[in-house]
Amino acid sequence: MAWNEPGGGKDPWGGNNGGDGPPDLDEALQKLRSRMDKIFGGSGGNSGGSSGSSKSLVSIILIVLVLGWGMMGFYQVDEKEQAVVLRLGKYLDTVGAGLNWNPPLVDSVTKVRVTEERQYSSRGHMLTEDENIVELPLTVQYNISNVKDFVLNVKTPEVSLRQATDSALRHVVGSSKLDEVVSTGRLKIGDEVKLRLQTYLDNYGTGIHVRKINIQEAKPPSEVKEAYDDVIKAREDQERLINEAQAYSNGIIPEARGKAQRMIEESNAYKEQVVAEAEGESKRFESLLTEYQKAPEVTRQRLYLDAIQKVMSNSSKVLIDVEGGNNMLYLPLDKIVQSGANRSQSSSSSDVDVNRIADEVINKLRRENAPSTRSRGVR
Repeated sequence: MAWNEPGGGKDPWGGNNGGDGPPDLDEALQKLRSRMDKIFGGSGGNSGGSSGSSKSLVSIILIVLVLGWGMMGFYQVDEKEQAVVLRLGKYLDTVGAGLNWNPPLVDSVTKVRVTEERQYSSRGHMLTEDENIVELPLTVQYNISNVKDFVLNVKTPEVSLRQATDSALRHVVGSSKLDEVVSTGRLKIGDEVKLRLQTYLDNYGTGIHVRKINIQEAKPPSEVKEAYDDVIKAREDQERLINEAQAYSNGIIPEARGKAQRMIEESNAYKEQVVAEAEGESKRFESLLTEYQKAPEVTRQRLYLDAIQKVMSNSSKVLIDVEGGNNMLYLPLDKIVQSGANRSQSSSSSDVDVNRIADEVINKLRRENAPSTRSRGVR
């Protein structure tokens, strides 16, 4: 049987109306308020019911507000983040990853991604040391090394980073020549800019750590690009000519050194040959002197014949003057040698042929001049 049917039981609000009708709502609300007053320390009587009801409602509202305020204080810090906590505007703590709680409206929490690799790009026209204009783009890679300094020391740390980058880059480029900036010196310039930029950031207390600076290809402004291309081409031609000259030098110098060494070796060989021949001649003369002392006439005659042989071997004609005669004898030795060579089928005269010819000439002269005159000599 339902509680609101005739003869039913008690109503769910704890009252018993005897089954005469629906429950009394005012009575049910009064009972609820009484129970709340007991919980929060209020009196459960009916006197002063209006004030008790207002007090209970305010208490409920306060409890809800306190619970909501407490729930608002919870926050989650990611693994890549750190949080700076300020209490009434003053630095309190730096917290890491995890679930944290701070009283809302009292503490303020600023989260910063500290492990994230950040990047900033810049491009500008600059004047080099040798008064050339160059357009130099670069990229700065950095992260946050000190989250407290990053949040509190500088109002806009990344704007300060851009300004410090421009200052450091212009200082380094202004101290370098165009060739260094464009070609070989870019890595060196990047290291110098990184060192100077980090010094600026540390002096400002930004909490930023510069990881790397990438200087991209430098190029001249578009207004002077054609003139700059001509300069580059001339520099390439210069390098090419230098390499060709160096190659020619590398080829000609060893060859000249080889020739010089060969001439030195030939001169040393000639020197040794002359010295050896001179020594041999001196020894031969000494030996000849010894033989001359033993037999002067024979040695003299032999020397005379050797001299005649040597002279006549180099001459094709001989003229002989005979003492007491008016005629001069002509001996065509070339014809005689040629005829003797034809008879012997030889291509050249030997020492035996010369001796034979000399003997024939001497015998002929003796036969012609034997009755009347004596030979005075041969010129």
